[in-house]
Amino acid sequence: MLKHLSRLHTPELLYILAAMGHGDELVLVDANYPSESMARQLVRMDAADLPEVLDACLQLLPLDNFVDQPAMRMEPVDAPDEVPAVQQECQQIIDRHEGAGRFTLAGVERHAFYDRSREAFAIVATGEQRPYGCLILKKGVVFPD
Repeated sequence: MLKHLSRLHTPELLYILAAMGHGDELVLVDANYPSESMARQLVRMDAADLPEVLDACLQLLPLDNFVDQPAMRMEPVDAPDEVPAVQQECQQIIDRHEGAGRFTLAGVERHAFYDRSREAFAIVATGEQRPYGCLILKKGVVFPD
């Protein structure tokens, strides 16, 4: 056990977050996502939902402020402008960690999301059961104090 870490900061997740470099992408996906066949590296967190896992990641992972869209969401197939409730919850978590209005989840078409996932540093498979519980996060830089 370590102090100040949540139960979601598993050794596998901590390794992935620490091993990523600036600009690497982390994909957080729902339980329906084909994570096994898509992932270069896979972390399974089947007992947690997407907002819980996002919160655990953003406690440690800075988002990239050198790009316009460091946080992205999978767009619903027939309603790309619709933002499902699970994604709205995730936006609130991003706002809490990064500052309100600083980074807005950008929409990515479903097949483009799959393509990008295949190239990501890692995929974290959550137990999220709501559809479109899928995000991409681009890692930023931690500057010295």
